[in-house]
This record gives sequence, structure tokens and C-alpha cells, in this order.
Amino acid sequence: MAAAELYSKHARVWLPDPAEVWRSAEIVKGYTPGDKALSVQLEDGTEVEHHIDHLTNSLPPLRNPNILLGENDLTTLSYLHEPAVLHNLKVRFIDSKLIYTYCGIVLVAINPYESLPIYEADIIGAYSGQNMGDMDPHIFAVAEEAYKQMYRDGRNQSIIVSGESGAGKTISAKFVMRYLASVSSSPTEANVEERVLASSPIMEAIGNAKTIRNDNSSRFGKYIEIGFDKKHQMIGANMRTYLLEKSRVVFQAHGERNYHIFYQLCASSHLPEFKAFKLGCAGDFHCTNQGQSLDIDGVDDAKEMRDTQRALSLLGFLESDQMAIFQILAAILHLRNVELKDQSADRSSIVPDNCHLMVFCELMGVPYQDMAHWLCHKKLKTTSETYVKSVPKTDAVNGRDALAKHIYAKIFNWIVDHINKMLKLTARRHSFIGVLDIYGFETFDVNSFEQFCINYANEKLQQQFNMHVFKLEQEEYLKEEIPWTMIDFCDNEPCILLIEAKMGILDLLDEESKMPKGSDDTWAQKLYASLLKQNARFDKPRFSNRAFIIHHFADKVEYQCDGFLEKNKDTVNEEQIKVLKMSKFDLPAELFQENEKATTSAGGHPKTARLGQTLRDNKKTVGLQFRQSLHLLMQTLNATTPHYVRCIKPNDQRAPFILDPLKTVQQLRSCGILETIRISAAGFPSRLTYQELFGRYRVLMTQKDILADKKQTCKNVLAKLVKDQKKYLFGKNKIFFRAGQVAYLEKLRFEKLQMACIMIQKTILCWVTRKKYLEMRESTITIQKYVRAYQARCYVQILRCTKAAVVIQRNLRMWVARRCFQQQRSAAITIQSFFRAYKARQRCRKLMYEPKAVVIQKWVRGFLVRRHYRRSLAAIILLQSYVRRMRAKKELKKLKVEARSVEHYKRLSVGMENKIMQLQRKINEQHEENRALSGKLSAIERSQVVAQEILRRAEEEAKAKAQRVSSLLEQLTFLQQELETTRREKEEQARAHVEHIEQVIAELNAKNSLLSKETDDLKKLIQEQEQQIMESRTYEATAKELERDLNEERSRYQSLLGKYLQLEEHHEDLKEKMSHSMNENKPGHKRTDSNFSNSSECTQSSGYVEGEDCSVQREDMTQSAVDILAVLLKLQKRVKALEQEKQSLQQQLDKREENRQEKAMEVEEQRTASRAELDLEALKRQELESDNKRLKQDLNELRKSLTNESSTIAPPRPGSLPYDVLLEQLNSSSEELDMRKEEVLLLRSHMVRQDALKHKDTTLSERWNSNLGEITSEDIDRSADFHTLNEDGELWLAYEGLKESNRVLEWQLQEQRRIHREECERLCEQVRKVKEENELQQFLANSDLLSLDTRVEECLRHEITRLTNENLDLVEQQAKQDRTICKLKKQLNILTKRVEETEASAPQQIVVLRRKSSVAVPRKEKGFQGILEYKHGDEKRLLKNLTELRKLRSEEVGQIKGLPAYILFMCLRYADHIDDQQRVISLLNSTITCIKGAIKRRGDFEMMSFWLANTCRFLHCMRQYSGEGDFMNYNTPRQNEQCLSNFDMTEYQQVFSDLAIHVYQQLIKCSEDILNPLIVAGMLEHETVDGVLGSKPTDLKKRSSHLSEEQDITMETLLLQLDVLHTTLTQHGMDLELIKQVVRQQFYIICAITLNHLLLRKGMCSWNKGLQIKYRVYQLEEWLEEKELAECGAKETLEPLIQAAQLLKIRKKTEADAQAICTMCRALTSAQIVKILNSYTPGIESEERVSSTFIRTIETLLKDRIESPMLLMDVNNTFPITLTFTPSPVALETIQIPASLNLGFLTHI
Repeated sequence: MAAAELYSKHARVWLPDPAEVWRSAEIVKGYTPGDKALSVQLEDGTEVEHHIDHLTNSLPPLRNPNILLGENDLTTLSYLHEPAVLHNLKVRFIDSKLIYTYCGIVLVAINPYESLPIYEADIIGAYSGQNMGDMDPHIFAVAEEAYKQMYRDGRNQSIIVSGESGAGKTISAKFVMRYLASVSSSPTEANVEERVLASSPIMEAIGNAKTIRNDNSSRFGKYIEIGFDKKHQMIGANMRTYLLEKSRVVFQAHGERNYHIFYQLCASSHLPEFKAFKLGCAGDFHCTNQGQSLDIDGVDDAKEMRDTQRALSLLGFLESDQMAIFQILAAILHLRNVELKDQSADRSSIVPDNCHLMVFCELMGVPYQDMAHWLCHKKLKTTSETYVKSVPKTDAVNGRDALAKHIYAKIFNWIVDHINKMLKLTARRHSFIGVLDIYGFETFDVNSFEQFCINYANEKLQQQFNMHVFKLEQEEYLKEEIPWTMIDFCDNEPCILLIEAKMGILDLLDEESKMPKGSDDTWAQKLYASLLKQNARFDKPRFSNRAFIIHHFADKVEYQCDGFLEKNKDTVNEEQIKVLKMSKFDLPAELFQENEKATTSAGGHPKTARLGQTLRDNKKTVGLQFRQSLHLLMQTLNATTPHYVRCIKPNDQRAPFILDPLKTVQQLRSCGILETIRISAAGFPSRLTYQELFGRYRVLMTQKDILADKKQTCKNVLAKLVKDQKKYLFGKNKIFFRAGQVAYLEKLRFEKLQMACIMIQKTILCWVTRKKYLEMRESTITIQKYVRAYQARCYVQILRCTKAAVVIQRNLRMWVARRCFQQQRSAAITIQSFFRAYKARQRCRKLMYEPKAVVIQKWVRGFLVRRHYRRSLAAIILLQSYVRRMRAKKELKKLKVEARSVEHYKRLSVGMENKIMQLQRKINEQHEENRALSGKLSAIERSQVVAQEILRRAEEEAKAKAQRVSSLLEQLTFLQQELETTRREKEEQARAHVEHIEQVIAELNAKNSLLSKETDDLKKLIQEQEQQIMESRTYEATAKELERDLNEERSRYQSLLGKYLQLEEHHEDLKEKMSHSMNENKPGHKRTDSNFSNSSECTQSSGYVEGEDCSVQREDMTQSAVDILAVLLKLQKRVKALEQEKQSLQQQLDKREENRQEKAMEVEEQRTASRAELDLEALKRQELESDNKRLKQDLNELRKSLTNESSTIAPPRPGSLPYDVLLEQLNSSSEELDMRKEEVLLLRSHMVRQDALKHKDTTLSERWNSNLGEITSEDIDRSADFHTLNEDGELWLAYEGLKESNRVLEWQLQEQRRIHREECERLCEQVRKVKEENELQQFLANSDLLSLDTRVEECLRHEITRLTNENLDLVEQQAKQDRTICKLKKQLNILTKRVEETEASAPQQIVVLRRKSSVAVPRKEKGFQGILEYKHGDEKRLLKNLTELRKLRSEEVGQIKGLPAYILFMCLRYADHIDDQQRVISLLNSTITCIKGAIKRRGDFEMMSFWLANTCRFLHCMRQYSGEGDFMNYNTPRQNEQCLSNFDMTEYQQVFSDLAIHVYQQLIKCSEDILNPLIVAGMLEHETVDGVLGSKPTDLKKRSSHLSEEQDITMETLLLQLDVLHTTLTQHGMDLELIKQVVRQQFYIICAITLNHLLLRKGMCSWNKGLQIKYRVYQLEEWLEEKELAECGAKETLEPLIQAAQLLKIRKKTEADAQAICTMCRALTSAQIVKILNSYTPGIESEERVSSTFIRTIETLLKDRIESPMLLMDVNNTFPITLTFTPSPVALETIQIPASLNLGFLTHI
């Protein structure tokens, strides 16, 4: 493609910048070949000229389109160069807060210097099992890729973590180990993962230190091999270390610290076990205070010391070994404080009795004199003699420091070796994953031997990295069948040869180290002479003769030669080592004896004469050791599949999420990232599949270009769009593009879409403008019409106003004249009246003056008398008030007591209701009076208005007549006076009437005020009642909260049940493995331990559980047996604890049973007393009944005598005297008989009432049972009497009605009492619990002096105690109620049968007495009883055949769902029928074992659903036929007859309920395994519509090698799978409620997995993906509607996913949008909302990203939310299952067993 096309106007480029490295600019004028400069405009608006070199003609690098910003993989960028890489990392790190980015096979990790919630257990679960390219870049993805390739390819793996100090290497390696430990956890080796992870804090303590760049910098390299067995489970690890920085022990730069372990020791020096070390604070020792930085912010060294000790204990370090280690480390601190002084130029000495040296010798167990001597002397050996020579102070100080470094290196290596021993593989290693945590490329102002070795190691690693990259590229090309051509790149092989070749730098250094008088200067001269002209990678500084320069792959580095020889030789005074070998302590002697053994084994057995020379010759230099270990490391890495993690340090200030471009680019160059980019850019870096190309760039095709073959279509389109065919290659499944070609296609696509948008905008703007013009034209016409109409109305108004003004003027003038006359007349009359009044008052005053004096005297005397009387009266009243107050107080106390009673409230409420009704009636009457008075007032006003109108008319007529006839003036004047008088009178009357009305209104207002006061009082009462209602509602809310707590407790119980069952299965597996191992270890006769052979269930389950492979080595067997025994001992302790809890519960139950028996005895005594009263009443009733019989006989005789025609005496005639006498006798007898009947009725009602009262404290079932029992037991003997007495039936009906009414009333009263009593007890219990909680809260609030951990533990302990007590109380109450209900149900069944027999026998006896003839009784036909007979021992055979029922079709089963459950229950009925307890237990235990074994053996969904449906049906049958009243109400009479009669199955019901819960949990796990591969592909990845909204052009290649081609999974696939699961559940006859719960859990899994992948896949967070998710959710809801499961709660579980889709689609710009998002997304957490906004990716070029300001606004609005900090949804969360009772209408006697089941050994009874 021509440069003119790429560098056109508005194209964006990158310009070099000294501060920001690269700056973005936009081309103002297009480039044409030959231009010397390029006109560009910077982002701040400045226009500059970028000059183009005419020799190279190099143009500035182009910028990628905005749609490619923030890509997960740097190699997918269209333009691959340094500024593109830097900008993409900056966008991801600063804007999106993403610290991980792929660069091909390399993971770039930028240190955020902030704790991020992306390493939790849910994140580990989300990345487990995923392909590397499917999820966002993460360190867990690299670890998962390594683990997956290990178990898939069977090849060892390596993860290489590198970077400079402070970049996060150590924490990245720790996260890798943590991930591997989580995903490869072994159930049998429970402590391996913990031991592997425990090695990290130990190595950090002894190998990490604070530097200027990092607070926890690793000062050594390590390679950890984590071993796995054949099952890919972690079994152990091995650690190798490289190049420990020993110089840090004796020297630290300013601002740095020594190794952490020294400061931890000083911080713990106050502990008793460390007193012997004589340590102090860290500032007292020269080793720890050189850097003047004793503390690290946020780090507690004492706490870190405890963690280190805990890790040492976990790894098996004995307490004595730990103290020995700390003792040696403390000795190093004291050794460094030993001061040396000069005696002369070549002599030095130590101050006598140096305290630090004495402590050092004491801690190391060596003589003080020997160590003091050899610190200042050295021994020189020749062939014939040995000399002891003093050394100067400088050499003595160097020797002391060398000894300290040597001791630390020894103890460091000893700890590493011991860790490796404790991490020794427990079984044979099948494969391993190595984690290499090694220093990155380093360059400082002064570089020495350490930097040389580090950079040498990085050169080797870079070479290995380049070879691996080329290998992967070659595999990719060959896979796509594209010819492979070598790519030119900068090889670093010459640099490696410069260092390690023969006569290279290391060889020359070793040779110079062997010279007796070798020095750094002579070594430098040899380097210049041998390498300066022979190797281009070696150079000499211009102004130095003691330094050299090496051109490394990353940069050239200048090394100073000072100290190279000394560090390479690493010499220590041998005499000092001999002194340490003679230590009286074990560990120091062991350390240095190992050194001697290693030297001896390396050099054989040297002769004594040349011992020193041989040791010196055999001792390896540091350079040689490092080179050999590095070669060994490279061999290991070459034999594995490497994975690379490059850690980047973003800034030197350690500020969170701030990126320094200069520092970042320097690290990118040094760690090989840009080299990877160059290699990728040299070939075909951009790769798209044919489907991706077709879907993305379909808009560039015409209808003619689209063919049936998409591959050929893509070829044709590319040939038309890209003319140069060398810019792309067609592979087998992908198209390979050169750099920039995808950006060019994006440019064409954007231009095409832009032109389409312009066309759409043009059409829409034309339509909008024309519509606006038409609206304006119509509006103008309408305005004109209304304006003209308004003008006409204004003109008419003016005419009207003119005429009205004339009329007003005329009337006004007349009114003014009349008013003036009236004022003059009124003034004259007023003057006259005042004057006359004045004269009258003068005369009156004169007449009244004389009698006034007499009146005054009279009133004064009366006043004096009255005052005396009032004072006496006040004193008497005061005395009375005191007396009355005393009485009132006493009365008040009584009233208060009475006011607290319930009766008072009832009377008060009744009185208030009456008073409210009276007041309401008064208010209505007052309203009626007001309406009447208002009517009268309105009538008077109307009459006044009429009078005024008449007067006005009369005046007008008078004036008219005055004008016409002057003679009528006098008459008019007279009429006017009369009218004026009349008007005045009317006005006075009206005024008086108004005053009267006002007075009445005032009275009404007063009454209304009184009524309002009373209303206020009533409102207060109502408020009090409302308050009581609110309290009752509060109680209801508390009940709901308790119900919620019960659900939580149920879910907690079910989770604990699942864990318990897993542990039980694990226990059984361990027992089997132990038995197998013991059988293999003991030849011949084998005897099993009794501890493992006394469980019948385990014996039965062994027949159903398949065995596993037990080919283990003998030494591994012993280790596994020990671990198994440890687990068994823990389980036995747990069983003992559970047994103790069971015994305590049993004791509590016994006590409660004794209390219940005492209460029962009291009730029995009351019952005997009441029975005596009933006996008396019965005697009275019998006497009355006998009288009734006698009277009835007399009455019958009289009737016979009156009606007997055959008698000799003729009956009297009607009307005769005898007839009348007989008739009177008959009437009196009838009346007496009626009276007797009434007395009998009263007595019977009294007996029934007495019988009911004696059971007032029992439950409802007990009352009904006792009533029926008393009535039936007492009335059996009197049934004949009832019927003889009750010929007409009236007496019996009356008795039955009275009895029923009494029962109803008594039941209501007792029910109210019971509810009241229960409510009081519940409230008391709640008050007690609240008091306890308050006391607990006060205790915790007052415990501020305790530490945070102690308070947390105390809170947890109290909370666990409270929950345990509540759980035990609930269990105890439930058990007690179950036992009571069972007993009452059995009593009810017995009494019901007795009543039925009594009722059946009484009519039969009557019929026999009447007919006195025999009736033949027909024989019933023989029928089945719903019982299956089987022989003892056929349980296994039965269960095995029932398992095969799963394979039969519904036609063969006879359309009966749950047939196995019915068969098992019918067999259980047989065991109950024959009263065989052993057979019942055997059958039930065999069933439980069979179900557990089947679930364990077969994990398919069909098997799970089959056994879940049958387990629930069997549980329902046990409940339905248990004989309990709550379940018998659902049965038919025939089913009630088939209830179990001999055994109580309550405990086994709980066992089968727990078993059903376990099967349900396994079913959910199985369905999750089935749906998991389909959810992400169907919900997120599959796109039904391609084209404009297609996915953006990313690589999207699966990074896992050798991936098989997966089938296309769509949403229809997921829905089809849901159909299959639902059909399976339905076919096995599962209850509908249970199916709803399963579907709800499945939809929750779909929502959780989809949302988690959406959060962890940045490319999925786009507008079109939100639209797709919304449609997918709609499809799921449609599926629910189709299956009639819309009300199962599954829709609510999809709410987070719906809100996430809405969040992707909603506008995200203004503050109002932020408010709307916070209001809408209630089901999403704050972390999820912010994560989605940070990850939001535009789908097209014109779409904008979410600004950081908007995200900060969202964070501010969401900061007050109280929610979980977890980012992902918990996929493993399981809703608690509720097993709702579902009765079966199937009659057991009608069930037929299919012949295909081979159950012929079962017999129907």
C-alpha cells in the first residue's frame, strides 16, 4: 500500500518526545513522496513540522484506530511498534485499571501498588478450566494454561517470572503457586498445598529485604518445581536458589534494610524464648541500622515473626531447630558489631572482653580466645612450613564480614535443604510445573559483579525465549499450511559467547582469581587485550581503565572492575571455619561439616602435605558455580514448555496507577517485550478466521460478492480491496495479514459506514426540515386567524365601554347629590340628639346623687361580712381537700391496678365506641341545625334583595313622574319618607336577625370546639390502638425475620450435611485404601483390624463402589497409611464429641420427659375428681330416665285403653266425664314427660361440659380424643335406653346439637387461651434472647482493650454458641412435637375405630330386636393388602433389580411414576406387618447404602434424577402412611387402614430427608457440569447476526496449543439441553415443586457463569453484546413460559444479568445518567458496576469510551452501599431445598410389578 494512502490528511501518527517518549499528532496536510517535512497538529492544538530524513525516508509510526485501543493482546494491534505498545498499556493500566496484558506468549504485569480484588477464590474458580484466550489476561490464566498443557500433553511446564526490583515478581510467583495449589488440591494429601505455600513466608523472611525500589525485594533467584502425580494432584515440591546477595548482610545503602529476619528477631527480643540471644532494637546493631530505615510502612515485624514461626512449624521444623536457627542469626548480628582497632600498619586487635564477641562465641558455642585470635590473624601454608601472620585492620574487617556472609549463606542453604526435605514428594512424580522467580535485566550508575551475573542470566533466558517464539511461529505456519520463511532478528548469541566462551570474560576472571597476586586492574588489562578488538559486543570506556562495556540485547552496560575478583573468589579464613566446626552446638557444627564433606567428595582424598593447596584448587569460584547452575537451569527449561511473565514497575514513587513512560519503555526494551513485537511485526502478525473476516467486513461487500462458500468470498473481496497480494496469505483456517493491513480494512469499513451515516443523516435532516416548515406555515395561518378575531373583539369592547361610561356618569352624579343631602340631614338630627341627651343626663345626675350614699354604706357593710364568710369557707374547703386527696390517692391506686387489667380496656373501648357514636349523632344534629339556619338566613337575604329592587324601581318611577307632572312632588316625597322608614326598619330587623344568627353560630362553634376536643381525645385513643397494631406488626416482622433466619439455618445445615457426606465418602475411601494396602503388605493370611470391619453400611456399600488402582510403592504406602491414620484419629475425635453432645441432649430429653409425666399425673388426679362429679350426675340422669320410662308406660297404657276395641269394657265416648278425666291425665302425663326430657337434656349438657373442662390444658387433638372416648365408653351401655326413650328422635337431635355447640364454643375458648399462652411464651423467650444479645453486645463493646483478632474470635464464639443453642432447641422441640403427635394419632386411630364399631353395633342391635330374625352375611372377595412379602437377605437383590428400572420405558412400568419407591415401601409394610425390627433396619440401611453407592459409582444426570425422585417418593410414603393426623387428612379411608402400626419412622424420615438433600446437591453439581460448557458459548460467544455490529477485529485465537475444533454451540443448544434435563426430571416422576427448585438453581448457574465471564472478558463489554444478552434472557424467559415454570423464581435469579445488559446499553455521559445507573442496577454490586464501565469497549469507531470522570462519579454515588466486596457471583451458591409433602393418590393394592424387573421372589399378600 502506498505511503500517500496511509499518510493522508487526518491520519494520526506518533512523534518522538523527550519527556513523554512519544506524542500523538494528526496530519494536517497529506504526505506526497519527496516531501521534506510532514505538517502535523499535536493534541494541544500546536502545529509543528516533522522533518523527514532524506536518506532513510523514514516516516513517523502510524497510530492504531481507536477501536483497537485497550486490546488484551499487543500482537493483535494492526500497527506493531513501540509507541503503540506503550499507549495500549497506558490505556489499559490508567483508564481501565487493568494490570495484565498479553504480548503473544508473554504476560505483561504492571505493578499497581494497590490491593486489587482480583485474586479471590471466586476468580480462581472462574479461570479454572478456561482457555487462555477466552478470558481477560491474568496471572491465573498463565498458571491454568501451564496446568492444562501438563495434564493434556504429559509434558513438564515452566513459568518464568522476571522483572526489575519492585515490579512484583515475588507476589506474581506466589499467586501462581496459590493457583496451582487450589486447582490441584488432593483429598488424600491435605497438607501438601499448605506446606508448599508455607515455604513462601520463610523464604521472604531470609531472602527478601527492603530496597530503594521495593519494600519486599527478593535478593536471590529461585526455581520451584511443583510435582504432580498421575492424577495431576500436587504431591510435593523442590526448590533451587541462585546467587544470594550475601553482601547485604554486612552493607546496606541509605534507605535500604537488611534481610527481614533480622528485624523480626529484634522486634521479638522481649519474648522469653529470645532473652538468651541478648538482642535489643534494630538500631543497636550495625547490620540493621546502616540504611537508616528500620521500619516499613504497614508492616509489623513482630507479627511477621509469628507468621514465620508458624510457617516453620507447618513445614516440620522442630522447636529446637527453630531456636538454633534464630540463635545463629542473632550471632551474626553480634559478630558485625565486633570492633577492630589498629595496633600498627600491619597489625590489628580486638578490645579485651568485647561483649559482642563474647555473646557471638556463646551463641555459636566456640571458645572466645580462639575466635578473637583468628579474627586478627591468618595462617600461611607453604610446602614445608606454616606461618601465622597478623593482618591489618582493613583485612581483619573484611575477614569478619566474610565470615558473617559465609555463616548466613550456610544457614540459608541449610534452611532451603530442610524445606526441600519436608516438601519431598510423597509419591512418584509424574510431571512438574516449575516457577522461576529471577531478577530482570539491571543497569545502575555503578554496576558490579552482581549485575554482571544477573544480566548474563537474562541473556540466556532471552535466547531461550527467542528460540521458543520462533518455534511457536513455525508451528502456527505449518498448522495453517503456509510456507515458513526465516525472519531476521537481532540474535544475542555473540554476547553469550563473549561471557561464557573459552577465554571469555568468566574464564579470564577465574584464571585471574587463581593467580597469587591477581587483581582487578590486571584482569581489566587482560580483558582489553583479549576481547576489545576480537568481539564487537565488548567495548572500553573512553575515560576509564578499570571498567568495560558489554552490549546486551536490551542496552549497553558499563561494569566497574573493582571487587570482581574478591566477590568471585568468596574467600573465608579457614582457621575461623575450623573454630566453628568445633562448636558444642549441633547445628553450627553440622553446617560446616557439610562444607568439608562437599569439598572432600569433590576432590577425593588429598594427601596431608598438600591439603591447603588442594582445597584451594578444588574450590569453585562464584562465577563458575553460577554458570553451572545456569546451564542446569537452561537444560531444565529447554526440557519443559515455558510460559513467560514480565513484571513492569510503572514508577519509582510507588504511586498507584501512575505510569512513567520513560521508565516503562526502558523496562519493555530490557525484558524482551519489544523484541517480541519486532519478531511478530516481521511476519504476519494479524490473523483472522474466514468467519471473522466475513462477519466484520461484510459491509464492504456487495450482494454479488457474497457466495455460498465464505472462504472463496473472502479471497475475492481481499483481492479487490488489497491490491498487493504480498500483504496477506491464505491459510487453512485463517488469513495472515502484514502489519497495518487490518487497520487499512478498518479504515475502509469506517469510511463506508461514515458515508452510509451521511446519507441517512441527509435524508433525515431533509425530512425534519420539511416537516418543520409545514408546521411553521400552519402555525402562521392559525396565528393570523386568532389575531384578527382578537382585534374585532377589542373594537366591539370599546363601543360597549363608551356607552357604559355615559350611563355610569349619569347615575354617579345623581348618587352624589342625593348623598350630600342625606349627610346634611343626618348631621342636623345628630346635633339635636346629642344636645337633648346632655340636658337629660344633667337632670338625672341631680336626682340620683342623694340616694347613692345610702347605697354605698349598705354595700360596704355587706362586703365586710362576706369577706369573713369567704375566709372561713376557704379554710373548711382546704381541710376537706386534704382529706379528700388522701382518699383519692388510695382510690387512684386501686384504679391504676384496675386500669392495667384487660377488662378495663374492654369497658373503656366499649364506652369509647358508645361515646363516639353519641358525639357523631350530636355532630349530625348540629349540622342539620346549621343547614336550617343557613336556609333561613338566605331567605331573609333574598327578601331584602327583593325589597331593595322594589325600592329602586319605585324611585325610578317617582323620578319619571316628577319630570312629567310637577303636582305629584309632594306625594312622591311622602312615599319616599315611608320607603326610607320601611327600609330602616327592615335593616334593623335584618341586623338583629344577623346578630342572632351570629350568636347561634358562636354557640355552634363552641360546641364544635368541644366536639373537636373530644375528637382529639378519640384520635389519641385511636393512635394508641394504632401503636398497638404497629407493635403487632413488629411482632409479625420479627416472625418473618425468624423465618428468614430459619431459611439461612436450613441452607447452612444443608451445606454442612453435604460436607459431612463428602467426609463420610472420603472416610470410606480411606478405609478401603488402607485395607488394600494392608492386604498387599501382609502376605498369606490377612486379618483386618476391628476398627475398620464393624460397619455394616460400609460392607454393603463396598459391593456397589468400584475399586481403584492401588499400585503404590512400599515406602509411599507407609506414608499414606500414617496420613490416613491421622485423618481417622481426627474423625474418631469428632465422633466422640458428637456422642457427648448426644448424651447431653438425651439427658435434657429425659428431664423434660419426667416433667411431662409429673404434669400428666396432676392432670390424671384432676380427671378422677371430675369423674366423681360425673358419676353423681349419671345417677341423677338414671333416676330421671327411670321416671321417664314409668311415665311413658302409663301413657302407653292410657292410649291402649282409649283405643282398644277388643276389650270387654267399652271405651268412654268423647265428651263423657270418664273421657274428659282420661284426657286430663293424658295431658298431665305428656307435660310431665316433656319436663323430664328437658331435665335429661340439661343433665347431659352439664355432663358434657364437665367432661370437656377437665381437658382444658391439653391440645386440640387430646380434647377431641377424650370427648370421643368418654362418650363412647359411657354411652355404649345406654344406647338401647336412648332409642327406647327417643322414639320420635327429638331428644337425640337436641342432645347432638347441644353437644356440638358446646364443643365448638369450648374449642374456640381453648384455642384462644392456647394462642394467648403461646404468644406470651414466645414474647418472653424473645425478651430473654434480646437481653442476652444486649449483654453480649455490651460485653463486646467494653472489650476495646482486647486485640482485633481476640474480639473477632470472641464474637464468632458467641455467635456459634447462640446458633448452636437455637438449633438444639429447635431440634428438641421438633422431636418432642413429633413424639406427641405420633402418640395422639395412635390414640385417635384407636378411638375412631371404637366409635365406628359402637355406631355400627347400636343400629344393628335395634334392627335385630325389631325384626327378631337372622340375616345371612355374605363373604367378602379376597383382595391384596398392598404388602410385598420377601425373604430376609433379599434386600441387595431387590435393590439391584430396582436400579435396572431406570432403563425401562414408561409403557413397561405401567405409567406409574416412582415405582421403585412404592415397591420398597410395600416391602417395608411387610416388615412392619410381621413386627420384625431387624428386617426394617436392614431394608432401610440397605436402601440408603444402595443409593449412596449408585450416586458414587454413576455420576450421570439420569441416575441422579432417578434416585432423587424415588427417594422423595419413598419419604412421602413414609410420611403419608405414618399414621400422623396432618398427613392422614390427605388419604382415603383405605390408605388410612394401610398405615404403619408397629414402628415409628420419624428418625428414618430425617435420615431419608438428609439423603434426598445430598442427592439433590449431587444433581445440581451434575447439571452444572453439563451446562457449564454451553453457557458461555451460547449466551455470549455465539452471534446470530453478522455485519455492521459484528465483533471487532481481534485475534481471538485460543492460546492453548493442540486445541481440538469444537462444534458450534448456540443458544438453541443450551435450550435443547435444558429441555433434555427437564424431560429427564419429568419422566422419573419428580415432584413439581422439586423441579421448580432445580430449574431455579440451573438458571442461577447460567446467570452467575455468564455474568462472571462478562466481568472477566473485556471484549464482551459492548453495546451489541448487551443487546444480545437481553435477547438471550428473553429466550430463557420464553422457555420458562413454555414449561409453565414462570412462577418458580428463576426469573428473579436472572436479574443481575438483565441489569448488566441494561448497563451496557444505557447512555453513560452525564450525572443524570450516573443517577439512573445507580437506581437501576440494584442487583449488581459496586465493584461489578465499576468493572463493567472500566471494561466497556466501543463496537464501532465513532462510539465513545466511558470517561474516567463518569466512573469516578459512579464510585462516589455508590460508596455508601453496604454489600459484599466480591467481584464475581458465587457459582457454588446453592439455594436451600424444601421437601414439600406431596401425597400419592395411588392405591398400594393396585400396583402391579412388571415381569421385566425379575422380582418374582416378591409375593403379594
